[in-house]
Formats: sequence, structure tokens, C-alpha cells
Amino acid sequence: MPSLSTLLSLFLDGASYGMILFLIASGLTVTLGIMRIVNLSHCGFAMIGGYAALALVSMGLPLLAALPIAVLFTMAVGFLLEQTIYRVVYRTHEFGQILMTLGLTYLMVATINLLFGSLMQNIPVPEALNGVWLAGGLTISKYRIFLVAVSAGVAVLLWATFEWTMFGARLRAAIDNPRMARASGIDVGRLLSVAFAAGCGLAALGGVLGAQMLPLEPFYALKYLVLVLMVVTVGGLGSLKGSLVAALALGLIDTFGRYFVPEFGGFVIYVTVFAFLLVRPRGLFQNA
Repeated sequence: MPSLSTLLSLFLDGASYGMILFLIASGLTVTLGIMRIVNLSHCGFAMIGGYAALALVSMGLPLLAALPIAVLFTMAVGFLLEQTIYRVVYRTHEFGQILMTLGLTYLMVATINLLFGSLMQNIPVPEALNGVWLAGGLTISKYRIFLVAVSAGVAVLLWATFEWTMFGARLRAAIDNPRMARASGIDVGRLLSVAFAAGCGLAALGGVLGAQMLPLEPFYALKYLVLVLMVVTVGGLGSLKGSLVAALALGLIDTFGRYFVPEFGGFVIYVTVFAFLLVRPRGLFQNA
């Protein structure tokens, strides 16, 4: 039986891993669950943000200074793609969206491989966030505490934005009834463009902060896509609350599963999701 300190360390590792999954998945919740776009290239924007931050850090910029620049750069890329490629994607059926966004993913993979090579990359942790705290025999990673705090803050900000701001109300109106929204004076096209860019920025934030747990590599956009899709599906399409709960649960299940049954590796999480979706195929929460 593992000690209490080991269990608490596993819990912190699982929680921080889950919160990184939430950051990336929250952007997909916006585009897939709320905007109804089957966007399989979503993890590519997390990869773009991570590599943009890596390039800036390599030029001598501190990570905390490179982070907002990388996020804004990814949002700009997302906005440009939304104005061009995704406008075509919107008009296709679900299968067409899958094919087009998957093709875009492979284009992102090829571009990153050309620019940065095929080796795995890690973004150095700032000195202030490096190391651990010792509390009663428990070893606590400063960086993982930072990840949990930032992710929790983003979760609260997202919830407040969608539930309590005019932007959230207009976005819900534009998605539920775009014709009526246009008649009431809402610029639906611009609103969706901003929401899509924001989703790309959230993915980039997760890609940068989570590079220690999800290392950067050209196939990042494909390698972690299934994990992010599981978070959105288990949480319920369009539910940020569901994505948060699902990401934390899956992060903890994966971490504890790898520790207690290492011979099965990451198999535990897939069995758990499969069993859960047999019982609740619509996920934990489902927006109307």
C-alpha cells in the first residue's frame, strides 16, 4: 500500500495533467460543442502555440513573456484560417468537416516537421517555478501547482464569460438561431470568428504550459487528439463544466492507473471511457 505522501503526489500529478487537458479541450468545447464544427485540427493549434513559445524562448525571451505572444500569434493564425479555410468547412456536412480538418492537421504536422525537425522538444521551466516545496514529507512541484492555479483561473473566467457577459449571450444566440441573431443586429460572422480564435488561443495556452507533460513533436496534433476528444465527449458536447470535470477525472484515472497497474500502461483510461459512454453516451452534461 503506497504511503499518504505518494497518494497525494499522484493526486497532484493527475490534477495538473487533467487541467492541461482541460485547457486544450476547452477550446474544442467552444468550436465543436458550442459552434458545432467538427474540428479535428484543434490540437494543431496547441502545437503551434507550443512551438511559437519554444522559438521565442530559444531567442532568449522568458517563458512567461513568450506565453502571451505565442497565444496571440496562434489566435491570429486561427482567425486567418477561420476567415479562409473554415468558412468553406462551415458549409460542408460533418463528414466533409472531418476530411478537411484532418487534412489541415497533416499540413500542420508537415510544416512543423519542416521548420523544427522531428525530435521531441521541451520548453524550459522558469527558474522561479522550478523545484519543489517540502511540506510534512510531501514533495510538491512548484510548476504543477502553477498549472493547476492558472487552469482554475481560466475555467472561472470562461464560465463567467459565457454565463454573465453580453459576448456569451450573443454567442449563444448566434449559434441557436443565427437568422434571428442577425435580425436583432448581431454580426454573427464576426462573433464566430472571435470565438474560434479564442478557442485556438486556449489550445495554445495548454500547448505551452503543458509541454513538460505533453512534449512537443511534429505529430503532437494527432498524438493527443484522441485524449482531447475523450474529454469533450465524456464531459458532454458544449459543456465547459463537463469538460473540466471530465479532464480532471481522466487525468487522475490515467495517473493512478499507470502507477497501480503499470503493465496496462495507458489502457486503463480507454477502458474507463468506453464503459462510461456505454452507460451515458451523451456525456456528463449536455447543452441543449
